[in-house]
Order: sequence, then structure tokens, then C-alpha cells
Amino acid sequence: MSFDIFVCRFENGEPAPLDMNAAHEVLDPYAVARDPEMDFLLVSTAAGEEASVYFNNTTGITFNRFGGEGIMNLLAVLLQRLDAALIIPGGPTMIHKEEDLERLPPSLRDEWAVVVARTGAEIMEAIEAS
Repeated sequence: MSFDIFVCRFENGEPAPLDMNAAHEVLDPYAVARDPEMDFLLVSTAAGEEASVYFNNTTGITFNRFGGEGIMNLLAVLLQRLDAALIIPGGPTMIHKEEDLERLPPSLRDEWAVVVARTGAEIMEAIEAS
């Protein structure tokens, strides 16, 4: 897919820092290319599925040109490890557990669909349904 999706963390409705060390622990084993100046990784699964990953700042990671069940499974692990939400512009916001709903900003909670997605298959299903 060639649109951007965003991994973000929230506390009390406000953006909160992501644990970028933990993000790298999850993603670095899959990195096939990197550009430290741009905070960029190209990750690839054993099945050859790829995603462009940009570490925007302390509160956001962007995935672009992603696809495949392996990448979605990697995203699910990342969301769980970072206690983060996945924001799909124009689509649902995905959280890992129901309790995370209260952390989201009111605009995400009230104006967009929020879906609990724990696995890569559930993330893919929510994206395809939007």
C-alpha cells in the first residue's frame, strides 16, 4: 500500500513520547537498508514484504509503502511493545487493548472509528474495511 500510516502514543488525550529504543529493538532485525540522517529504515520480512519506516520525532513513526501479513504482524508487535495506537488517515484508529481508548484525544475517540486490533490479520482487516 502506498499511503502513510502513523504509530503514535497518547496519554490523557495528548501526544506522548514513544520508546524509540524499543521501536528499534523490534524493527532493526528486519532492516535491509537504513539512512541515519533521515531516521529511515527499510524493513523486510522473510517473505519479502517491505515497508518504509520513518522515525519522525519522539511522538511518531510513519510507515509507507507497506504490505503483507508479515509487515502487519510486525506492526502489531510494535504497537504492543510501544503501548501505541495506529492512525490510518481517513480510516480507523487502532489500539491494542480496549483500555487504551481513554488515552486517545477526543477528536480520535469521537470523530473516527476506533478498532481493537491485536494481530497483523486484524490490522489488515480494519484497513481493508475502511
